[in-house]
Amino acid sequence: MTHNTKPQLFHSLTFADAARGAEFLRALGFEEVVVNTNDNDPNIVEHAQYRWRDNGGVMFGSVREDNPHARSEMVGHAKCYLVVETDAEVDEVFHRALAAHGTAIAEPTNQDYGGRSATIADPEGNQWSMGSYPGE
Repeated sequence: MTHNTKPQLFHSLTFADAARGAEFLRALGFEEVVVNTNDNDPNIVEHAQYRWRDNGGVMFGSVREDNPHARSEMVGHAKCYLVVETDAEVDEVFHRALAAHGTAIAEPTNQDYGGRSATIADPEGNQWSMGSYPGE
């Protein structure tokens, strides 16, 4: 089996306020790759891709009722787990997300199975967990 060096799994989100969503993603540590806006309204994001370090990312856009993948009922229902390198980084990312208008769901805590984790909701209700446990 060959391995592609580009991310092969993307979390998909719809934001009511894509600019605010992008600001929150940057606070978590995501990096902008591409943002395509609507030709008639630059506040509407048709497609955006943000990278999570070297091994993943998110794709998102604005609510568009004419698109079955971007209707308003999709806003605020996503959950995602972000792997960070150290226990200390869990706390750092958590506090940056709080400063970006996130709401604490679970404070940073050492886990019985190893590592440390925390969960925060973005301003639209999506839940973002960050942890130092990388999985097996």
